[in-house]
Amino acid sequence: MKGDFKTKLSFVIMGCGQILRGQWVKGVAFLTTEILFILYMIRFGGYYLSKLPTLGTVETYKQGRKTVYGDNSFLILLFGILTLIVIAAFILLWYLNIKDNLKMEELLKAGKELPSNGKVIGSLLDKNFDKTLMAIPVSGVFLFTVVPIIFMICVAFTNYDDKHQAPTNLFTWVGLDNFKNLFSFGTQGMGSTFFKVLAWTIVWAFFATFIDYFLGLAVAMLINKKEIKLKKLWRTILVMTIAVPQFVSLLYVMKMFANDGLINGYLLKWGVISSPIQFWVDPMLARITIIVVNIWIGIPYMMLIATGLLMNIPAELYESAKVDGATGWQMFKSITLPYMLFVTGPFLLTQFTNNLNNFNVIYLLTQGKPQSMKLANKAGSTDLLVTWLYKMTVNDTNYKMAAVLGIMVFIVTAVVTMVVYNRLPSVKDEEGFQ
Repeated sequence: MKGDFKTKLSFVIMGCGQILRGQWVKGVAFLTTEILFILYMIRFGGYYLSKLPTLGTVETYKQGRKTVYGDNSFLILLFGILTLIVIAAFILLWYLNIKDNLKMEELLKAGKELPSNGKVIGSLLDKNFDKTLMAIPVSGVFLFTVVPIIFMICVAFTNYDDKHQAPTNLFTWVGLDNFKNLFSFGTQGMGSTFFKVLAWTIVWAFFATFIDYFLGLAVAMLINKKEIKLKKLWRTILVMTIAVPQFVSLLYVMKMFANDGLINGYLLKWGVISSPIQFWVDPMLARITIIVVNIWIGIPYMMLIATGLLMNIPAELYESAKVDGATGWQMFKSITLPYMLFVTGPFLLTQFTNNLNNFNVIYLLTQGKPQSMKLANKAGSTDLLVTWLYKMTVNDTNYKMAAVLGIMVFIVTAVVTMVVYNRLPSVKDEEGFQ
């Protein structure tokens, strides 16, 4: 071990070196952290950590009228993960404690004075104020984001479902069995359903993103034309679709396209059709209807964004193109579209990612229906991965497969994002478009 006696003592008793060197503010902070960690492990964390390999062995049961409580797999997994994170954080602080001792030792050997306790406290509001401000948000991110993600990943390796509900029925580790089930194409496997739902998810995200993008751009260009009057009125009408909550508008649209809805009612009344169109019963027609309805939802957003960007394109470019005899289509292809794609590339990627997980539109319109006997685990023909995951969690309490599916949603989204993002012109060549 490096360092003098005071530094070596800090390997065992955190903050001891700082206190012996007069840095009692940091020393007391490190020492308090170690004491709290030891108490936490003795009175709480140690128990859950010891149970983590099995997730509990003693079930809760009834003994006459009395309930005898045993282990709780859910709490063991949750607090076991939390304890591992606490241990990792403690090791990091222990390392910072040793590093700080070595730094102080080098300063003293160089004949320099250590900063006073007042300066140490003052630095938290001056030089290190960024760390002070970030302490609570970072802790919140770990507690409410990182821990649930790790918990979900761990659940994917257990048999946590409706038949294994703690505390009466414990669940345990099953390794990669759930992943094998998801990718298995046998009679009991979910591979066929998973890849069908995945294919529809990607198709939906593609059409929902690019149809809205180009139609929104077209509407913005149309409204921006000098010949068009009442520009504010047209923009206001389109923006009203954004102002109305989707929960209201989509449920209304769903009823409109129902067999006994407004659209079928009038088509039957006018003699256009002899029987109701099965908008939400025929799988292919349901998917097409969803994409068409989403156009009505998505165009206003893109119109607003495109309106602002179109105003930033230098008018001289269009004037020069007109002098050269360029047609409207040529100016759009060579000036407007390259500029818009360059500027909105990251936005397009964001929209595509959002549409991969677009729960509202799918669930409020069809709840994933129509159901199909060819799809496992009650997956519907219009289900996205995220709505299928929701059904597994809320309707079937099949948490193990929902967790596996959640991991796959993350992988698909992350892979698409990383691959496409690194190929965007605005990322590869930020100065290339002038």
